[in-house]
Amino acid sequence: MRFDIITIFPGLFAGPFDYGILKRAHTAGLVEIQTHDLRNFTHDRHRTVDDRPFGGGEGMVLKAEPIFDAVTSLGIAPKAERDCEKETVILLSAQGRPFTQAVAQELAGMERAVILCGRYEGVDERVNELLCDREISIGDYVLSGGELAAAVIVDATVRLLPGALGNPDSSRFESFGVEDVPGEGTASDGPPRSTYGAGGLLDYPHYTRPAEFRGLAIPDALLGGNHEVIRQWRRRMALEKTLRNRPELLDRIALSDEDQEILDELRFLHGDIED
Repeated sequence: MRFDIITIFPGLFAGPFDYGILKRAHTAGLVEIQTHDLRNFTHDRHRTVDDRPFGGGEGMVLKAEPIFDAVTSLGIAPKAERDCEKETVILLSAQGRPFTQAVAQELAGMERAVILCGRYEGVDERVNELLCDREISIGDYVLSGGELAAAVIVDATVRLLPGALGNPDSSRFESFGVEDVPGEGTASDGPPRSTYGAGGLLDYPHYTRPAEFRGLAIPDALLGGNHEVIRQWRRRMALEKTLRNRPELLDRIALSDEDQEILDELRFLHGDIED
């Protein structure tokens, strides 16, 4: 997969992509990441990329022409043909649709993604309407620019590419992961790998050695080696953490009767947990 990131600060990416999974994926030839300086596509001696907004107001707006020229230089397919070519052009902005694990999985199925990093008060809307396939936000807050958001999207997507992780199941069995295949992760299959697959829940708590640290011991369920007990404990803890930290996620998940019983019990036992 190839990422092309268009930005006025290409040097900002010198660090994030040089470590960990992203570096290994690049070394293995799984991903190519190129940054492109938007100022190289201006046509005045001041290399101007922004201008005042029509209608007045504070701040400046990134101009459409340099962005169009930058994307054109990359040889990206026309907008109507990009799905067939497995290409996409993404505008990063606070007004975009939320970036989720499902979006990352969709992007991982592409062969090429061009990411436009917004700055200042935003980008001329004609860029979004005429050039981009999707407008994405990584959260309900405002950043100084899209560069950090671009790094987040690249990281979340690359780790889903086949071969990027040492264990391919690592990206399945975690927070927001896919639902497990029935029969997997049971006692008959050996040690359970997950809570049936997260299926949209938050991940369960993890522990490692020593078994006791500063007077706090790991849960008894993890000590006996009973795979079914471990599986049940992990599922319960995932439901509890989701109920406590992200209760809105429960409305989007297909819960079993057993899950619902656990949630009802948790609400009864912990009055401070609100649905």
